[in-house]
Amino acid sequence: MPTTNSRQAPYPENESKRVFDLLSFDLDYNALDQEFAELTSLAARVTGTEISLVNLIDLYTQWTVAGHGMAVMQTPRENTVCQYTILEEDHFEVQNLQEDERFRELPGIEDGPMLRYYFGVPLRTPDGHNIGALCVVDKEEVKLSTDEKDLLKSLANEIVKRLLLLKEVHTLRSELAEARAVNRRVAHDVRGPIGGITGLAKRLIQKEGKSSPEEVLKICLMIHKSGTSLLTLADEILQPTQMQAAQPEIENETTLSKFKDALEQLFQPQASEKAIGFAVHINEELGNIIFSKNRLMQITVNLVSNALKFTPPLGEVTVSLDLTMSQNNRVLKIQVQDTGIGLSQEQVDAIVKGKAPSTVGTQGEHGFGMGLQLVRQLLESLRGTMQVQSTPGLGTSFELLIPIGLVSHAG
Repeated sequence: MPTTNSRQAPYPENESKRVFDLLSFDLDYNALDQEFAELTSLAARVTGTEISLVNLIDLYTQWTVAGHGMAVMQTPRENTVCQYTILEEDHFEVQNLQEDERFRELPGIEDGPMLRYYFGVPLRTPDGHNIGALCVVDKEEVKLSTDEKDLLKSLANEIVKRLLLLKEVHTLRSELAEARAVNRRVAHDVRGPIGGITGLAKRLIQKEGKSSPEEVLKICLMIHKSGTSLLTLADEILQPTQMQAAQPEIENETTLSKFKDALEQLFQPQASEKAIGFAVHINEELGNIIFSKNRLMQITVNLVSNALKFTPPLGEVTVSLDLTMSQNNRVLKIQVQDTGIGLSQEQVDAIVKGKAPSTVGTQGEHGFGMGLQLVRQLLESLRGTMQVQSTPGLGTSFELLIPIGLVSHAG
């Protein structure tokens, strides 16, 4: 697929499946540094290099989720070396980045730390998709031995295993939370009918001398005792689940305030680099309500990345987060607005129909309509809806409404 950006590597043939595979992990990129800190440190020690990084690559961005010798950060995909590593089966090596026309003008190579050497190993999932890379980098040229390269490949495999374990833990927590919710509903539903039975029996007992013979009285006493026992059992079922529900599954839950902080940490650097104003607004009154964050970060990350890509310098990207709550309906509202190049009505219709076209960003960034297709598919899995409003030359607004599982009020 052609692009006006000479820095952009070709996309893998399986790019759509590759990105879906990465999204299936539902990772919080801000929370992985400690998970892989010892592995990046070990990679640097094994190879004698100054820097070692774990990078995950989505449609638009390389997310450095753990690093040794360099701060954890995020970088536009087209400004990375690892975008070439994910094209390889085994590894990708560059002895002198400053002499390679693909990389010599990249940030950190022609300026800053003036990096030279690079060796990267793709992070390949069991489905055969390279979702990122483990790389080592140095300011001097390095000669790695075969054994050192093999050790890096082993470390890359260990990183993938840990990612898979995190994914499994996330799945189990979601299933456990769902089971607890079912338990609570069952207990609640059982209490009503049983309460009615015991109430009826009690009334009959109170009228024993007027309308009920001894035989009916005995039956009513049995009903009363059985109903009371079942009611006690329902309380016993309900009590532990309530206690468990009061201890949130921290890894899989968030609040509007935490969601705001995470988005600001992820995107302020990228917005500043492009001289774009970036702000996240929330309903402060509901800022501490706890709800499940399942897929929400992945959806919002794609929308904000897309907005930043198509907004020129000195423009603005604004995210608004709010909750609408009633007895039977709890909805998260996510609105992403930009002052970018805007969309034609034909493009808006294509997005709504799930056929968003490929485009190029304001600074030549290579673009896929795939990013918006991913958002649409993730929304459908959560039974959410999306509305798009846009004016060419003025900007675009995406409004998402997503049913959520409310947990409690933090604090």
